[in-house]
Amino acid sequence: MSTRSAHSTRLRRGRLFRAIPAAWRTPLAIVGAAIALAWVVIALIAPWVAPHDPLAQQLPRLTAPGDVTLMGTDQVGRDVFSRLLTGARVTMPLALIMVVCATVLGTLIGSVAGYVGGWVDEALMRLTDLMMAFPTVILAMIIAASLGPSLFNAVIAGVIVSWPQYARVVRSLVLSLRTQNYVIAGRLLGYSPWRSLRSDILPNIAGPVLVLASLDIGTAILLLTGLSFLGLGAQPPTAEWGSMISGAMSHIDAWWLGVFPGLAILTVVMSFNFIGDSLRDALDPLSSAEREGAAGGTDPQGAGLDPTAVTEEGR
Repeated sequence: MSTRSAHSTRLRRGRLFRAIPAAWRTPLAIVGAAIALAWVVIALIAPWVAPHDPLAQQLPRLTAPGDVTLMGTDQVGRDVFSRLLTGARVTMPLALIMVVCATVLGTLIGSVAGYVGGWVDEALMRLTDLMMAFPTVILAMIIAASLGPSLFNAVIAGVIVSWPQYARVVRSLVLSLRTQNYVIAGRLLGYSPWRSLRSDILPNIAGPVLVLASLDIGTAILLLTGLSFLGLGAQPPTAEWGSMISGAMSHIDAWWLGVFPGLAILTVVMSFNFIGDSLRDALDPLSSAEREGAAGGTDPQGAGLDPTAVTEEGR
């Protein structure tokens, strides 16, 4: 009975493992999800695990990492480790808000342009071309400087420079879908343009837009920290990764001031890029079939996988 029980347990675990899409079982997906989850947990529990007040100037200045301070202290005696943990509560949520707002705005503009067409499409796309004609970072710097240096204005600048790419992608997807039979049938049944967009078109373009948004989170973090580094985002004494690196520029000999915030930015951006790549592969049926065949050690066209199922997935 014990052998049968162990065998059934292994079978259940095998079924659960196979139930996970192959794209999420790759090493990059696992590493990316683990790092992202770790930073999310750190951001949530930072106030309770930070050993010192991130704003308190009560420690010796420019102390190297050691037993008392895990990551050393900065030029005014603040604990770098505590500020690093607190910075996760600033940088990551604001980058996510930036991506969500840019996605919603770009999807709305691209949907209207692609579905309505005519002069509306021309006007909206020329506006999009105008925004995309400027280098992203330079335009974000101009907007943030015009509005005034603050985190809120940096997020606004990020949204303004990010929505055009979503508008372009969504417009092309809507143009390819609006002539499909099911969309035309809905219009013949009396669907309003808004209902047709909401029920027939938007659900079918959600996958590519979601992939683009997940890949853009890393870019948003880089843009936000870059603006803070230039003095156009977070202002002292706010604990933010970009501003921490900016403060380290005047103390090159204190390597820990810039290395640890830089590693934090590197790991977060890398993890979300891994997740975006895995999400793209998971939403691509052909890529998923190829991964399943490779994981099973069989060719998708062989006996290990029904080619009819692959064809149906591809459709």
